[in-house]
Amino acid sequence: MTAPSLSAEDLFYEGTRLMGLGDVENSERAFRAAIAEAPELGEAHANLGLLLESDGRTQEAEASYRRALELAPGLSQIHINLGAMLASQRRFAEAENAYREALAVNPESHMAWSNLGVLLACLKREAESEQCYRTAMALAPEYRNASFNLAYLLLRQGRYAEGWLCLETRDWYQALDKHLGIPRWQGEPLAGKSFLIGLEAGHGDMIQFCRYARQLKERGAARVSVLCHPALKNLFDHFDGIDDAIAVGDPYPDRAWDYWSPPLSLPFFCQTRLESIPANLPYLSADPDKTRYWASLMADGGDAVRVGLVWKGNPRFENDAERSLGSFFDLAPLGEVSGVRFFSLQKGAGENEVAHSLAPFPVLDLGSRLVDFSDTAAIVMNLDLLITVDTAVAHLAGALGKPVWVMLPDYKTDWRWLSDRSDSPWYPGVMRLFRQEASGTWGSVISRVKGALENELKKRQIHRFLANNTHD
Repeated sequence: MTAPSLSAEDLFYEGTRLMGLGDVENSERAFRAAIAEAPELGEAHANLGLLLESDGRTQEAEASYRRALELAPGLSQIHINLGAMLASQRRFAEAENAYREALAVNPESHMAWSNLGVLLACLKREAESEQCYRTAMALAPEYRNASFNLAYLLLRQGRYAEGWLCLETRDWYQALDKHLGIPRWQGEPLAGKSFLIGLEAGHGDMIQFCRYARQLKERGAARVSVLCHPALKNLFDHFDGIDDAIAVGDPYPDRAWDYWSPPLSLPFFCQTRLESIPANLPYLSADPDKTRYWASLMADGGDAVRVGLVWKGNPRFENDAERSLGSFFDLAPLGEVSGVRFFSLQKGAGENEVAHSLAPFPVLDLGSRLVDFSDTAAIVMNLDLLITVDTAVAHLAGALGKPVWVMLPDYKTDWRWLSDRSDSPWYPGVMRLFRQEASGTWGSVISRVKGALENELKKRQIHRFLANNTHD
């Protein structure tokens, strides 16, 4: 007996099933077989494009998307998929056109409105972006992405009342909520209660938002614990307001907590506004023994100003290509400033660049010796200044109350740094922001940092001169 022949539709559905399972090779084979059977099947071309895009073969994906649109121009999702891929390639005008084509086909596509809003936000057309998000939310109130995207826009503008509310539509902490099995705090009275701040997002987020432990204590919480990344546990043992730091994987204490909350929800329930950010610094301290240990390793610099450097973040972060410098060599102009002793706190990506024989200026590598953030904190306490890109170490220095200069990208600048500010209300008096003037260009930023560093050295020289020439 011969096997029954498979129709193009059968092959299409099998390709879709295999794509859902992550079987790229066999899914592609099925889609191409479907297209061979029915070359005019636009949906097969569209799904093949989606598969190829996920596999990083964007040129082939674009060809498949465009062929799909020739065959099925009335399918708005294909326009949306093409637009998203073009936006990721920064082909912004083409991406906007694709989204608007999707809306021409289906003016009530909440996904198209939301995606267009994201694109316009990236282009800093924020009023238009906000209107797109609100349109998507009106069309589909249950569509969380639009509200979440609006949250970032509002928070970047300092419109915290609605911004924190919209941020509550995120759901990435659901697995932890289910695992803990205790009530999630919704602003109830805390007198005599025990409280767990749960793990959420990255190291920097935890350092920034666990400051609310103090607020919880002020509301009457008897005990506040935090569940954190293992690299933060020793550091959080010195966190003002936190009684227990529990690393992921460690056993929980025998007694349960009365409430828990993701850290990024605390500003909402504590009703934080720009003028009421809890920013009494420092709210972190370093281990005294470790601080003395690192001081001994960093000695023998004379009167030189001690400056720490971090030039790359975690490469897995979605916007890392924008926030990180290309390499340590981009910082070469800083080496021209005399009277400075540089220390590398770079850990992971870029760590080995300071050992390169062609390194542009001398720097003592400390990053390779770091075990966790408690070591980093001890080093920062021995610095006069930290210069860094947007990483967790920036939050660490700010929380310790140490001077820190943060270099920020122009494209998709993180919402927590607000817009058009050279300071941060989250770290008042200690943090200075140096923003790119154009997307992807760090030269002018580093030049301004160099100038600011030279000015700091001049101030130091003047203070020393005046101190040495004081007359009774």
